[in-house]
Amino acid sequence: MDFKSIESKWQKIWEEAKIFEAEPSDKLKFFITIPYPYLNGNLHVGHMRTFTIGDSFARFMRMKGYNVLFPMGFHVTGTPIIGLAELIEKRDPRTLEVYTKYHDVPLEDLLKLTTPERIVDYFSKEALKAMKGVGYSIDWRRVFTTTDPEYKKFIEWQFWNLKNKGLIVKGSHPVRYCPNDQNPVEDHDLLMGEEATIVEYTVIKFKLEEDDLVFPCATLRPETIYGVTNIWIKPAKYVIAKVDGERWFLSREAFEKLSHIKKVELLEEVDAKDFLGKLVVVPIVNRKVPIFLADFVDLDNATGVVMSVPAHAPFDFAALKNLGLKIEPIVIIKTDIDGIPAEAAIKEVGGEINFETLEKATKYLYKKEFHVGKMAENTDYAGMKVSEVKQIIHDRLIKEGYGDIFYEFSEKPVVCRCGTKCLVKVVKDQWFINYSNFEWKKKVLDYLEEMKIIPDYYLEEFRNKVEWLKDKACARRKGLGTKLPWDKEWLIESLSDSTIYMVYYILAKFINEGKLKAENMVKEFFDYVILGIGDLDEVSKVSKLSKELIEQIRKEFLYWYPVDLRSSGKDLVANHLLFFLFHHVAIFPKELWPKAIAVNGYVSLEGQKMSKSKGPLLTIKKALSTYGADVSRLYILLAAEYDSDADWRSKDLENLASSLKRFYSLFLENLKKEEEITMLDRWLISKFNRIVKETNEAMEKLQTRRAVNLAFFEVMNLVKHYIKRGGKNLSLILDDWIKLLTPFIPHICEELWHTKHNSFVSLERYPEFDEKKIDLEAEMVEDYVMRLVEDIKEVMKFNPEAKEVYIAFADKWKYKVLEALKDGKLKDLMKDDEELRMKGKEVSDFVKRILKEKVVNVKDEEAIVLENKDFIEAETGLKVLIDPLKVPEEKRKAAIPGRPAIFLK
Repeated sequence: MDFKSIESKWQKIWEEAKIFEAEPSDKLKFFITIPYPYLNGNLHVGHMRTFTIGDSFARFMRMKGYNVLFPMGFHVTGTPIIGLAELIEKRDPRTLEVYTKYHDVPLEDLLKLTTPERIVDYFSKEALKAMKGVGYSIDWRRVFTTTDPEYKKFIEWQFWNLKNKGLIVKGSHPVRYCPNDQNPVEDHDLLMGEEATIVEYTVIKFKLEEDDLVFPCATLRPETIYGVTNIWIKPAKYVIAKVDGERWFLSREAFEKLSHIKKVELLEEVDAKDFLGKLVVVPIVNRKVPIFLADFVDLDNATGVVMSVPAHAPFDFAALKNLGLKIEPIVIIKTDIDGIPAEAAIKEVGGEINFETLEKATKYLYKKEFHVGKMAENTDYAGMKVSEVKQIIHDRLIKEGYGDIFYEFSEKPVVCRCGTKCLVKVVKDQWFINYSNFEWKKKVLDYLEEMKIIPDYYLEEFRNKVEWLKDKACARRKGLGTKLPWDKEWLIESLSDSTIYMVYYILAKFINEGKLKAENMVKEFFDYVILGIGDLDEVSKVSKLSKELIEQIRKEFLYWYPVDLRSSGKDLVANHLLFFLFHHVAIFPKELWPKAIAVNGYVSLEGQKMSKSKGPLLTIKKALSTYGADVSRLYILLAAEYDSDADWRSKDLENLASSLKRFYSLFLENLKKEEEITMLDRWLISKFNRIVKETNEAMEKLQTRRAVNLAFFEVMNLVKHYIKRGGKNLSLILDDWIKLLTPFIPHICEELWHTKHNSFVSLERYPEFDEKKIDLEAEMVEDYVMRLVEDIKEVMKFNPEAKEVYIAFADKWKYKVLEALKDGKLKDLMKDDEELRMKGKEVSDFVKRILKEKVVNVKDEEAIVLENKDFIEAETGLKVLIDPLKVPEEKRKAAIPGRPAIFLK
């Protein structure tokens, strides 16, 4: 059973038959896209998860009768590829190890990749081979890279649109910055810290009592200034620097970071111990508090100087307690907590004083006080909500000269792909996309309520990300990509040139056919074919394209657009997927905005987080050579649902491969079709049809794990039971079973389908639920037989030496009462039937019992038992005899419809 040969065979046949090349037709269209991969390495199984979810849904929708467009391109702009080329040229040992060991690049090939062009050429071929090897139903006529001249023309048009709408501005903003590349960096440029955001701290200036030396404390809670009891510094070397005409005491790390935010001058180095016990003045409050030393102070976090608010900061409360310092906490925020809030929070989350407990207590208390806290009477803002007063105090501190701003990362380290540690820099005269624009945000937020987000609970995540999104640098000095059309010194960065490229897939077909060149792609051309703006004759004249071709492109764009589903990993929620929405809302009319976004989780490897730069990593290339396409596809779809993370475990894949082999053999062994349809056959058809319904429902919600579990494992269980029961007509469901599984394991399904058919199963109609195939009688008969077997086995536990089982069915009057009860005519029956009136109490007890128990009311129980006698005997090892007289009267009387009395001898 050579699955790999089967897979390569059908991939070749599909490509030759061009069955996934989509053209406009009279069918309903479905345009699905997934993020194009960044080509600074080989694709891995994390990519495979996102791509396979997208492909299985594309195949499902194609089999549902839709005309599906599923295209792909390659992302290569930005600095990572340039940085990689430089490292390879330098023969950097770590880079050579990572790419040979984790990316499966032979050393002799790797050493040739010393220019960005060679890297793009090598990894684009590798990516194409990998994706074709998994069997993705992609229309490869539309492939492109983001450095193609035509793509650059498209990006120029997009950016002119944004600038003309006032959504690209020049200004000074804090950005993540690489000092080596001298460029702002985005997620794609980072080796570590991709999810780090820039946090704005309020700096509160505490002045030394004896002179004007400023101890700048950075805080996220300026409202707690009223509760400061002391400040903390680390027993280490600090520096004194000139900052805006003032002398500041801060860590050397803070000085370095501050130098990228404002003009600073280093004056001298000092020892923190020389300041122990000295007093500083708390601004606004005008209270003197001491300076204490503490090892927990992080010199690389903000200024390296920390204000202590023990009543509202669990870490400060614990530090004072551990050091034995008798300082009375000052409560300045009121909630429903009695006593000292920090102490109560520690008890609430665990009680023991350790880092984990203090971290939990801090989050718990901060959230509680921010949302429901009010300022106490010992502040200037008594009765005001903390959530309102926070910004007021920040602004007051700045206005009165007691405050400043410091920018820091939300998590560390943040490392550029060139290996340099990044920092926050306030860049002047930098081009930014104005995502903070209120009207623009409101449109995006309003549209989020109309579109479909999968899973639906991610809607809140999108809302939050949109609300917090700030202006973002969109250009840089170095890298691959498109030059900013109005300022050629700048290149458009890699997250900004990948927001509406789904449009380009429609153009790419004509470009790759040679019908459309960069010189034709003028502003008027884009305006007309994408936005419907302009005069056709004029557009034809300036673009040097025929009117017929322009109209064809416009027609195809209107057929395919908008995007019906954008399916992506959850790492792109905070960046690409937001920009994808913002740019569509800004540029296109509402009817062309995306219809749905789906989010999936990550993939770990044997329980370890994968890393492209540090390992471990499993490339698609290696996964295919080890397990093959269909085993890998089935596993990655089954491993997790929605945003839950999947774990790739080789042992589980080996087990799944064995299951697929059993399925393959099972199909080939059961091709023969019997003429007579038995009750068991009817049961199989009915139960399978129910699974068809559930699988469709799961796929429509993009629940691929549930769908695979139903279509493969649930049907396998059904089939095993059917065969065990003596079923010989499995071919009744084989065709539909193959269709049901095709989106998940298309190669095996195509191979098996062609044992009986000449068409492509990939283009067949997906099985649909048919109410007429639900056979309640057959299901009840099977339930009856299996329940009888279970009951006999249960009784056997108390009589293991038994050789025979005697069966007695319920008295006939019980069937009569059951029917009357079902029809709501029991009162009439009791009134007309003398015999039943005589059994008043028995009837009453019987009715109570059947109302409590699930009664399987089948016709002619005796005939069912006789028909299935061989199976019951085989299952129980007992001879089955229908002889009521051999069953004790007490047991016989207890029999009810569907639950005969049984007696073992």
